[in-house]
Amino acid sequence: MRLFVAVWPSPAVVHQLRAIDRPPLPGVRWTTEQQWHVTLRFLGGVADDEVEGVKGGLAQLGRLGTLSALTAVAGPVVSRLGQSVLCVPVSGLEPLAVSVEQLTAAVGEPPGTRPFRGHLTLARTRPGMRPPATGAPLAASWPVDEVTLVASTLHPAGARYQVIGRVPLHRGENGSVLDAAR
Repeated sequence: MRLFVAVWPSPAVVHQLRAIDRPPLPGVRWTTEQQWHVTLRFLGGVADDEVEGVKGGLAQLGRLGTLSALTAVAGPVVSRLGQSVLCVPVSGLEPLAVSVEQLTAAVGEPPGTRPFRGHLTLARTRPGMRPPATGAPLAASWPVDEVTLVASTLHPAGARYQVIGRVPLHRGENGSVLDAAR
């Protein structure tokens, strides 16, 4: 199973993202609203019998009080990440990404050596293309109240995602546990 750990923007931020001009252009594949997320860690292929272990490890996030009041800050403008990704930079998630990496380091692909660069992907392009949305202003923030474990299925029209687990970043009545996807 191909997995990643992510946070999703709030409905208000999604509304702002919808307003970004996304004209049909050759060589540009715009992501859909259902794909808008910030990846905290890409795990890659994970054996089915390891998924419950990943959920158990991530459940520890809810017990870390320092992560209960995180705010993701998007913007201030749409920019490029590398040669082929058009994105909105997202900051404020660095401590969460570090914790996720520590809790999942033994599963899936080894953690990368690059520092975490939070971003929300809007499009993938051919290298060298400059879509018109580059430089468009977008400034938004949202409170991060949960982390999700997501299964990703590759598809010619873009990846399809299914949330298979959620962990709240606050203490519930019975402590924090990774619930089955709602």
